Amino acid sequence: MTSRERLLAALNHQVPDRVPIDLGGNQTGIHKFAYQALLDHLGLRDELTIMDSVQQLARPCEAVLERFHVDTRYIAAGPGAGFDGTIVQRRRDGRLWHDLTDEFGVRWSMPDDQPLYMDISYHPLADATLDDLRDYPFPRGDDPARFEGLRQRALEIRNETPYAVVSGIAGVVYEICWYMRGLEQWFMDMIRQPAFCEALLDRTLAFWMDWFRLFLDEVGDLVDVIMIGDDLAGQHGPLFRPEFYRRVVKPRQRQLVQYICSRTDARIWYHTCGACAAFIPDLIDNGIHILNPVQVSAAGMDPETLKSRFGDRLVFWGGAIDAQHVLPGASPDEVRRAVRRNVEIFKRGGGYVFNNVHNIQAGVPPENIVALFDAAYEYGFYE
Repeated sequence: MTSRERLLAALNHQVPDRVPIDLGGNQTGIHKFAYQALLDHLGLRDELTIMDSVQQLARPCEAVLERFHVDTRYIAAGPGAGFDGTIVQRRRDGRLWHDLTDEFGVRWSMPDDQPLYMDISYHPLADATLDDLRDYPFPRGDDPARFEGLRQRALEIRNETPYAVVSGIAGVVYEICWYMRGLEQWFMDMIRQPAFCEALLDRTLAFWMDWFRLFLDEVGDLVDVIMIGDDLAGQHGPLFRPEFYRRVVKPRQRQLVQYICSRTDARIWYHTCGACAAFIPDLIDNGIHILNPVQVSAAGMDPETLKSRFGDRLVFWGGAIDAQHVLPGASPDEVRRAVRRNVEIFKRGGGYVFNNVHNIQAGVPPENIVALFDAAYEYGFYE
């Protein structure tokens, strides 16, 4: 089978020749420090390219993707016209900071002496009223500059390679709200100012509806998987009451998903970290086909339980290993055993794509990264 055939079979809950393997997206990627250590370990050379400034993710070179038998290749839209992603150095509180202000006015910052990733240091709507929100300038989702060259890249993958085409994550309806508002304030708004929550959600939804209209015009006929997502859960359970999700967030996500599905045959992948089992029936009801990253180290996310309850209705993309403890701290042999156990559960009957749980973080030993992907390949074959 080609890589694309393999992935499509898995997405259709059919049994391919082996489990498809994924690496390289902005939710399935690798931190720049882990990537450099991996290159050194493999004896490979690559000019480091940061594909995600906030998460400090490296773009894996083709040699690495081929070494690990990766079946996917990613395309990603860019920013709107006039936004170049410039990172500005500023000194605050006796430290040098690298600041990036995104298109929504959110400032992300990373200390120069600990350049791991960026955290939010300014929420533009932290003190906003409902009137302020109405007047706040949002970026244009339907800016054609975002999609320049996207179709050509998708055509190159589709026509000149055996790989499946996967889009970078978009459709972040809920998380952008708290990026702009601040997480604590957003949670208080859910109770004290629900009208503000709904108004802000409506504006982020409108942005993404415009964004996807042009995106699907460009590549809706070429892309195999479309990534959307909002984190709904933490380590131990939901970040907020499922009732609020079902009443306020879910209908807006459903509107976006149904629009995307009306314009393309691509499968819709939803990214949420954490102990998200309480939301899985709602995601399926909304039309989601794929769940990522399947954080098996979170409460209630046991692979056997997930596969038994939802495996006939949902594709699991991730779930390879306990990425919080085992991947960074165990031996390569222990990594291989953990991967084998999870792969043999998730791969039953198809409906599984292998990936680490979220991005591979700084400090993960390169020997363990090799063990992770080599075990996926070795134990991913179907008899």
